[in-house]
Amino acid sequence: MIQATALTKRYGTKVAVDHADFTVAPGKVTGFLGPNGAGKSTAMRMILGLDRPTSGSVTINGIPYGKLAAPLREVGALLDAKAVHSGRSAYNHLLVLAKANGLPRSRVDTVIDLVGLRPVAKKRAGGFSLGMGQRLGIAAALLGDPGIVMFDEPVNGLDPEGILWIRNLMKALAAEGRTVFVSSHLMSEMALTADHLVVIGLGRILADEPMADFIAKNSVSYVRVRSPQLAELGPKMALRGWRVEVQGDGSAHVYDAKPSQIGDVAGSEGLWLHELTLVQSSLEEAFMRLTANSVEYHAGGTGGTRGTGGTGGAQDGPASPPLPQGGPGWGEGAGTQRGNASGWTPSGPEQAAQDPGQMLNGPDSSAQAPGQTPGRTDQGPTQPPDQAPNQTATRYQNSERGQ
Repeated sequence: MIQATALTKRYGTKVAVDHADFTVAPGKVTGFLGPNGAGKSTAMRMILGLDRPTSGSVTINGIPYGKLAAPLREVGALLDAKAVHSGRSAYNHLLVLAKANGLPRSRVDTVIDLVGLRPVAKKRAGGFSLGMGQRLGIAAALLGDPGIVMFDEPVNGLDPEGILWIRNLMKALAAEGRTVFVSSHLMSEMALTADHLVVIGLGRILADEPMADFIAKNSVSYVRVRSPQLAELGPKMALRGWRVEVQGDGSAHVYDAKPSQIGDVAGSEGLWLHELTLVQSSLEEAFMRLTANSVEYHAGGTGGTRGTGGTGGAQDGPASPPLPQGGPGWGEGAGTQRGNASGWTPSGPEQAAQDPGQMLNGPDSSAQAPGQTPGRTDQGPTQPPDQAPNQTATRYQNSERGQ
């Protein structure tokens, strides 16, 4: 186990790590995430005794790294794949490490085969590609058969087969009861590998929790619904207290409901469903939201579509809704700022019961006459008069996400 308590590191006036408290427990893969300059590498160096904390402490199984009797047997680490003697062969590099730590030569052969470097074991490490260097660094980390392993960006330079191999290796090590601590900027890979996350931003710990809890806390999920009878189904869903937002493509986003619950409502009313999909945020989206105000280095251009602050996340294609920020909403419990997005909100059970197909834009909206096309009454311009009177609610546009 790795335990950090009020861990702090200052370089002059620069605070690299600021009173960090976190635990890396055995039996799981713990991902260490943070923007560039967040303090990840500094924290890992302090764990290994390469940097001295300004204050606070960090221990390996209750003991500072510098006081371990046989460090390589306790913790193995890969921080810099190129930190090898370029003139030595891969085999001799590992052999020197083994002899210095009282390990048998057989361990060198074992890890050489484990990482797949047998064909190039006698070649000089200085000529290795980045991927081959990564494999050699991983072999060195595993040389002492340690109970704790630490990897900083272990998949850099690896091909798809290598990435799959290191992913399965880390999972296998954790399944054996070892402590696995891995830092990476590849969110998609972390989502497939890590069980637990420690997130750092501007030197401070922002999260230390299981992967599922982290995504749930920093994202919003919804159910995408498509139905040829959406104008009838929408008010029925809103009556259950669910927030319903109609999108420009004719679908509806339903919040605070499960797909099975929506299916039950549609079935009980004899209404058709063409799609019922649970949409959840990715790890990348949740990470971007949490760390939006903890990014030290920003790109200067605006050529991409990624947000630059607030609670916005990646916008490379359809993104999940922003986190609740207060303001106008639609449906019971609505509290998000979503511009003029359309939706169903009953003003009261009696009013909704009188006209189930009626669409309202909020508690202050007035009822529409039967057969009249619903229009925005308090949320911007009304529907253009040149549209046919039988247009349904699917004409409503979400001004922020339907464009």
